Amino acid sequence: MRAAHNRSLDTQSERLWSKLEAQPISHEQEIDLLETSKRTARKAKLVVRFCPVNLRTPYRFDNRDPLKVYAVYATEVDCPEGVSPLEWMLLTTEVVTDAQMATTILRWYSYRWRVEEYHKILKSGCQVERYRLAADSMKTLLGFLAVIAVELLQLTYLHRTQPTVAAIEILNPLQIKVLKAKSPKLPKVLTVSWAVEAVARLGGYLEHRRQTPIGIQVLWRGWLKLHDLCEGWQLATET
Repeated sequence: MRAAHNRSLDTQSERLWSKLEAQPISHEQEIDLLETSKRTARKAKLVVRFCPVNLRTPYRFDNRDPLKVYAVYATEVDCPEGVSPLEWMLLTTEVVTDAQMATTILRWYSYRWRVEEYHKILKSGCQVERYRLAADSMKTLLGFLAVIAVELLQLTYLHRTQPTVAAIEILNPLQIKVLKAKSPKLPKVLTVSWAVEAVARLGGYLEHRRQTPIGIQVLWRGWLKLHDLCEGWQLATET
């Protein structure tokens, strides 16, 4: 699946937009937009159109047959004042013949920012590009780091969206026990917010800098230290 955003790329792009704008509205759909550096989080109401299209194959390819894909075109209505309305033109090889599948395609694309956040955690937090290993060893390391990146993604996502949820939603009982032992002062309720701050402290986050956002590298260091402490705790209790 790819997204086409720019109407002025070439004649083919102009025809694509014109074709989809001429299609009848299939349905309306609401999606949750995550907060980014360019926008605040909001719920967007979209009107959706879709149809099959044939795209001209680039000249550099030997096979000049048209590329048959489906286009899903979504535009935002009732947009908040002062905010640019959302407009997505999505091209996919998935067969889109009804509103349900069009809804699925839009939902998949709405995960794009979460996928980008995952890769940011993998590269900036786990620093996967720093390692230079042979192919098989790199595969093993990537498998290990990918799991940690998913755990950190869940940690940061719930910290942003549901900070008052119980810490047990993101930590196991042993991890909570270790963090309680390492925390100088415990709140009455152990929440996701407390858990993230406790992990960040293990990674070097300073309490007196509460106005500074918790960085992903601090969480990465804290998460690794928490794993080491849990392993040590288990060894100590088993001997």
